[in-house]
Amino acid sequence: MRRTRTLILTLVTACAATVGAAWVALPAFAAGATATFVKTADWGTGWEGKYTITNGGASTLSGWAVTFDLPAGTTLGSYWDALLTSSGQRHTFTNRSWNGTLAPGASTSFGFLATGSGSPANCQLDGAPCGGGPTPTPTGTTPPATTAPPTTPPATTPPATTPPPTTAPPTTAPPTGDLPKHLLTGYWHNFDNPAVELRLRDVPAEYDLVAVAFAEATATPGAVTFAVDPGLSAALGGYSDAEFTADVQALRSRGRKVILSVGGETGRVAVNDAASATAFADSTYALLRRYGFDGVDIDLENGLNPTYMGQALRALRAKAGPSLIIAMAPQTIDMQSPAAGYFKLALDIRDILTVVNTQFYNSGAMLGCDQNAAYPQGSVNFIVALACIQLEAGLRPDQVGLGLPAGPGAAGGGIVAPSVVNAALDCLARGTNCGSFRPPRTYPGIRGAMTWSINWDVSNGNGFARTVKPHLSTLP
Repeated sequence: MRRTRTLILTLVTACAATVGAAWVALPAFAAGATATFVKTADWGTGWEGKYTITNGGASTLSGWAVTFDLPAGTTLGSYWDALLTSSGQRHTFTNRSWNGTLAPGASTSFGFLATGSGSPANCQLDGAPCGGGPTPTPTGTTPPATTAPPTTPPATTPPATTPPPTTAPPTTAPPTGDLPKHLLTGYWHNFDNPAVELRLRDVPAEYDLVAVAFAEATATPGAVTFAVDPGLSAALGGYSDAEFTADVQALRSRGRKVILSVGGETGRVAVNDAASATAFADSTYALLRRYGFDGVDIDLENGLNPTYMGQALRALRAKAGPSLIIAMAPQTIDMQSPAAGYFKLALDIRDILTVVNTQFYNSGAMLGCDQNAAYPQGSVNFIVALACIQLEAGLRPDQVGLGLPAGPGAAGGGIVAPSVVNAALDCLARGTNCGSFRPPRTYPGIRGAMTWSINWDVSNGNGFARTVKPHLSTLP
């Protein structure tokens, strides 16, 4: 998110994976080295896997390559901490520059996502048996006969809107009051910038969920605070905390939900240990009670610790109750891999998570869930291919929202016409209006869209809300 007058565009250069090579040169085998596999997550239609390479020998291992087969119907998706070459269903992962040298007793790991129910087989490390082998838990490498092929499900196959019974704990969405099935989220500025200044009560009626931007860090690690910004108050000719509190209640009386967003581009909230997790939960709960907020939004663009932020959010929910709304607004780079902090946090708390509205802008070209191309921002392909990563990696469709800028001035890159947002929603929910990229299945439960910001939308004639909100009601 952006709160300053100067928009800063951070371009992230993503390199497409090299796929299809028939042969890769293997380093010399080091006696005593093993590669052990484990499924770190399994949601029925797909899973996350990790190989750990351990040098059990007496000499240093200089480079490694792990090769294995996947059964027909099981396909690779995103991967991290290794390079990949593939020939049919035979896949070889080799070390990156920083994790190829292993001293005796040292270990490293790489991970990947896969679609389908199969598991790796015939594993070799540097041309010799992996030793640790695949995890013994799976009982076969061929998907059950009742499981439709994951890449092209037949028309009679119900869309993957409900997590399988093997996925725990998010078997049902957490209760979040009367939020609509498909919702429009917008951020409201608690600061003065070139966009139109608004009192909270003047937020257009199209917005279902209003995120107040932003709560700020205090001198106490993890603790946050909030008050009406003096600059905003001056621009509005006076706007007090009491008036703001009354406006929160006014929106709620109209059926809207109002949450407090923590962070933003310049936010420095840090939750890195148990004490700061407690401080975050206690201070945020106090603000929820003081102003009447319905929940919290995590918009930390300067990194987060998923372990302790997860602890903080669980503690907050224990205080606030099951109706607490928990939203997130990560940047695209934060949701490229389930091993990344934001992504890991989302997966760790998916039993209490409401929605992740990834910022599909200000990012440059990025890889999608097919790993075959770097899609340019500002296109249907970009939005759908990147949303697909989350949908195939374990988040429920109702937990995935599409975050886009509300027109000129709102972002440094990735601005699209609202009709493009609608097309991306159609592609994900129905399989229609797609670009050249088509997801492996449809997701009728896709949660909706988010925009940065309500103020910029009003500045640009309300085109985002007036185009996207009516379209949400047409989705399945």
